[in-house]
Amino acid sequence: MASRLACTLRRLWAALLLLEGASVQASPAALPALESDGASVVGVSSGGYMAAQLAVAWPERFNGVGVVAAGPWGCSQGALSLALNQCMNTTRGLPSLEALDERLARYWQEDLVGSHEALSSLRVYVSHGDDDDVIAPELGALAARQWRRWTAESQVRYAPGPQGHGWPVRLEDEAEVGPYALGGCRQGGGSFVLACNDDMATELLDWLYPERESAPSPGELTAFDQTEFAARGLADAGYVFIPEQCREHACPVTLALHGCQMSVDAIGDVFVRHSGLNRWAAEHGQIVLYPQAESSLVNPQGCWDWWGYAESALQLNPPFDTREGAQIRALIAMLDRLEASAE
Repeated sequence: MASRLACTLRRLWAALLLLEGASVQASPAALPALESDGASVVGVSSGGYMAAQLAVAWPERFNGVGVVAAGPWGCSQGALSLALNQCMNTTRGLPSLEALDERLARYWQEDLVGSHEALSSLRVYVSHGDDDDVIAPELGALAARQWRRWTAESQVRYAPGPQGHGWPVRLEDEAEVGPYALGGCRQGGGSFVLACNDDMATELLDWLYPERESAPSPGELTAFDQTEFAARGLADAGYVFIPEQCREHACPVTLALHGCQMSVDAIGDVFVRHSGLNRWAAEHGQIVLYPQAESSLVNPQGCWDWWGYAESALQLNPPFDTREGAQIRALIAMLDRLEASAE
C-alpha cells in the first residue's frame, strides 16, 4: 500500500510540475508538421539501447546516434534473461560481437534493417560511467567497439567518464529541478540526471553535428498527443522543444529517449527540460523530440523496449529491434510528422 501511495504522489508531483511550467501545455496538441532534415537519435540506459535499435533499423533516416549508459546493439536478442544477466551485469559474460553481427546479417538478408552502406555513414557518440552499477561499464566499451566494426573509427567517439548510471548535466541546473533532485554524479540514483558539472549534451551534439554554427533562437517546450502513434508501452503524451526559427525554416531533429524510471510520469520535467539538449538546440536551431514510454505490468520501470515486451507473446522471434518493431514504427512515424513538409 505504501509503495502504491508513493507512486501516486510521484505522478501528482509530475502533473503539477508540468502545469506550473508556462511553456508546457496542459492539454497535449497534435505533433506539428514541420520542415526538418538531418535527424539524430540519442538515448540513455534503455533509451540508449533503443537509440541504437532505431539507428540500425533506419540508418538512412539519421546522421548520427548517441548511446549513453547502455551496451551493444542486439544485446538481449529478445530474451529478458539475457537483458538482465548479460546486458546489465555480466553474470553470463560479455555478449559476443560476432554473434550480434550474425544477427544483423540475418536482418539484412530479410530486409528488416537498413543497409550496411547507410549504417557505415553514421556518426556515433558512446558514453558510459566508470561507476555505473546498473549497466556494467564494460558494456559501454563493447558498444563502442561494435560501432567501430560497422563504421570508420574516426566517426565514433567513445567518452567514458567518472559518473554513475545516468545522464550528466551541469551543476548550475540543480536549483531548477523542483522536488526531483539530481542524482549524485558517482552514486547515480534520484532522477538519473546526474549533477556532474559536465555538459554532456553539448559534447554529444557537437560531435554529431560538427559543422553546425550558432544561430540562437528562443524555444518552447510543449506536450504533444502520442495516442495517434499508438504502440504498446507508449504514454499518452510526449514532449517537443521547438525554437522559433524552426517553425518557419528547416531544422534538424534530435529524438531524445529517456531511460527507465526517467519518464515525465516518474521524474517530472527533469530530463525533458534540464538535460542540456534544449540549451544546445536553442543556440543552434534544433528540434528536440522527447517521446515517452510508460510503466505497466510487463514494464514496471517505464523502459523502452529493448528485449521484446511490446510485441506479441506468441511470436517466436519478436521483431522489436527491426523496422517491424512496434515502438520503432511509432518513433519513425513521429519523425515522419516532423519532416512532413520537407519536400
